[in-house]
Amino acid sequence: MSEKLRLGILGGGGDSLIGVLHRVAANMFDQYKIIGGCFNPDPQENKKFAEKLGLNTNRVYDSFEILINSEMKLPLEERMQVVSVLTPNFLHYPMAKKLLENGFNVICEKPLTTSYSEAIELEELQKKNNTAFAVTYTYTGYPIVRQMKDMIKNGVIGKIQKVDMQYYQGWINPIIHDKSQRNSVWRLDPKKAGISSCIGDIGTHAYHMLEYLTDMKVKEVLADLNHLYDDNELDIDGTVLIRFSNHSKGVIRASQIATGEENNLTVAIYGDKGGFRWEQENPNYLYYLTNDKPLQVLKPGNPYLSEFSLQDTKLPAGHPEGIFDSMGNIYNGVARKIKGIKNFDGGFPTLEEGVRGMKFIEKVVESNAKGNIWLNL
Repeated sequence: MSEKLRLGILGGGGDSLIGVLHRVAANMFDQYKIIGGCFNPDPQENKKFAEKLGLNTNRVYDSFEILINSEMKLPLEERMQVVSVLTPNFLHYPMAKKLLENGFNVICEKPLTTSYSEAIELEELQKKNNTAFAVTYTYTGYPIVRQMKDMIKNGVIGKIQKVDMQYYQGWINPIIHDKSQRNSVWRLDPKKAGISSCIGDIGTHAYHMLEYLTDMKVKEVLADLNHLYDDNELDIDGTVLIRFSNHSKGVIRASQIATGEENNLTVAIYGDKGGFRWEQENPNYLYYLTNDKPLQVLKPGNPYLSEFSLQDTKLPAGHPEGIFDSMGNIYNGVARKIKGIKNFDGGFPTLEEGVRGMKFIEKVVESNAKGNIWLNL
């Protein structure tokens, strides 16, 4: 299967950051052709945006329901093969469920759903029809992150002893102190965001990253969350202690009220032989630490890197790769899966990983609500 995959998109219209990110990513390896979708719930804005993209509006639908009904009437060789779900959280489950029931491959924004039970239901559906399903934990697509994963897998830093994950943003800080403003943001609305804002939006990235890199499963969590105001239902800041085992532990620190911070995701993983540090805002530098040698800095595109890291590196060494490239590598991993091309382990975040993410969110919220107690994950 060498032709481009026919891609439909739900949401992401207008000036949506997520929309731009996914559309650029889909076009990066010439693996997809965007043929339609439903970008905006307002029919006029929807068509206007599609025309801006240069799409044939015959495949641009006024609603998700019309999209499903219309696409299923088309011959299989014309139908959308993959659909990306870029809508607010509360729409992920009903859309993904309907897509799976009708045999579509799915690329879904995180969090996968707004509840663990919904996530389990999607997992069972996906196993029945064996379609590809990716959850876009974007940062796992960076080539140098994949290098770190390979080196940890190969025992370079030894047995993992300590993990410190930080994800700090400050964008809610100007909003949260004004009651009228905080009531107008969908990420702070439980009906649209689910049971968590900070942990559900960015804490889940940090959690997924640590399991992705270490190939270890978190067994227990203890959480302390901050809502800042009594009338604000969802967390906007939190600290989560984690245990892999009795002798391997760590912490996830996440905040949307870290004043002045932009998108500060920082990874620190320490084994008994060495350690790694990586910063999303400087994504082309992997810091390798040992006791007996000076600090080493690994950079993408160099011949000393692993095949997995180099596979999706698009530029020669010294040319920075960023967030678009990271998401592009995830889209490429999904395309390789659908086309039956060899994929490395970790080529894209799977539905199963999205299910783990939802369980983490629920257990963190529960731990905080029950007085900051340890809970099994």
